Amino acid sequence: MKNSTLIVTMVSLFVAASLSLLDSSGILTFPTELLFIVRWLAIGSLIFFALQKKSLTTWILASMVIGAEIGHDFPEIAVSLKVFSQIFLKLIKTIIAPLLFSTLVVGIASHSNLKQVGRMGIKSLIYFEVVTTIALFIGLAAINISQAGAGIQLPKSSEIEKVEVVPAKTASEIILHVFPENFIKSVYNGEVLQIVVFSVLFAIALAMLPEEKKKPILAVTESLSEVMFKFTNLIMYFAPIGVGAAIAFTVGHMGLGVLVNLFKLLATLYVSLFVFILCVLVPIALLCKIPLIKFAKAIAEPVSIAFATTSSDAALPRAMEALEAFGVPRKVIAFVLPTGYTFNLDGTTLYLSLASVFVAQAANIQMSFGQQLAMVFTLMLTSKGVAGVPRASLVILLGTAASFGLPTEPIFIILGIDELMDMARTSVNVTGNCLATVV
Repeated sequence: MKNSTLIVTMVSLFVAASLSLLDSSGILTFPTELLFIVRWLAIGSLIFFALQKKSLTTWILASMVIGAEIGHDFPEIAVSLKVFSQIFLKLIKTIIAPLLFSTLVVGIASHSNLKQVGRMGIKSLIYFEVVTTIALFIGLAAINISQAGAGIQLPKSSEIEKVEVVPAKTASEIILHVFPENFIKSVYNGEVLQIVVFSVLFAIALAMLPEEKKKPILAVTESLSEVMFKFTNLIMYFAPIGVGAAIAFTVGHMGLGVLVNLFKLLATLYVSLFVFILCVLVPIALLCKIPLIKFAKAIAEPVSIAFATTSSDAALPRAMEALEAFGVPRKVIAFVLPTGYTFNLDGTTLYLSLASVFVAQAANIQMSFGQQLAMVFTLMLTSKGVAGVPRASLVILLGTAASFGLPTEPIFIILGIDELMDMARTSVNVTGNCLATVV
């Protein structure tokens, strides 16, 4: 039943899109009323399919199509829907500080005793930093070459959320700004880098405590981390409405042309992730004399789980089993794989560098190479707090955009295809961590 509904939905959407494309290009002419009816019948079949599927992923993709159609057919109504996207944005922003703090503290305090883990810990951390740094620079290069965000006409400043113009700072002021004077003030002002610095120092101090004193605080932060994951999941139930409203508002203001930029961004991500695998992960595997075909077969199942669920955590148990069957000692898996989930999210870090420059391009803000490097440095630190939950990187992207005075409007444009992007970057996350564990 579901398969037949999917076929009907795909066919109806294809017919509606084809007729609209033929009409807009002038090849054939159809009555406006006919096109309107065909498009909404196709959307009706999409809604019916989403109701049957009962999947958040399906609803997010469906809401993007519905939002684009409302923006195209009823631009006046679409503008008034902006409030729903703003509600979603405010809810997402509430997650940033507690999620970063809890995940960083748990990630570092749980695994920071390098004397105990010895050479394995040092080698793992160096490997993670080198590989994720390469991923960030590949993302930067890809978005600067493709210019996927260029040409988007954002609404006038009076119609979008106000962004304060940040005055130019000296080198000493930039360095000083990294360190917090008051943690609560940093949280209130959304200073992501200051939150990260405080969290890292707090985690190191916690790791130095005796086990009996460290354990209760670590338990609290672990609980806070779990609560924030559930909090994120709750907010994501509102995502279809937030995404639909954001796309409706965007298309209502800018027209359907903005979707071309979205697909350029999607293509840029997939190509850059492929380049990363081909030019970074494969050479590492060859250097370490890892049999590629055998390794690919071993990780095929956890990677496919990650792709389907867009969650690295969902693939973790199966990945541990697969790597043990591949011949990796259990003690190595137990340390490297969970640590990699905090420090070695290759796909996510590449995406963040790519997406943050896309936001600047969409807002027509020219960023120098130095500014992009500063943003990459911030992302390198903040991405360590990205958990393995779906769309957690959205939280980091919003935080980084705010820190660099970038508008939030283009992030909503990205949100429409974030699910498709999340599938690819999560798969690369799991692949990179499995390879790191074998190495």
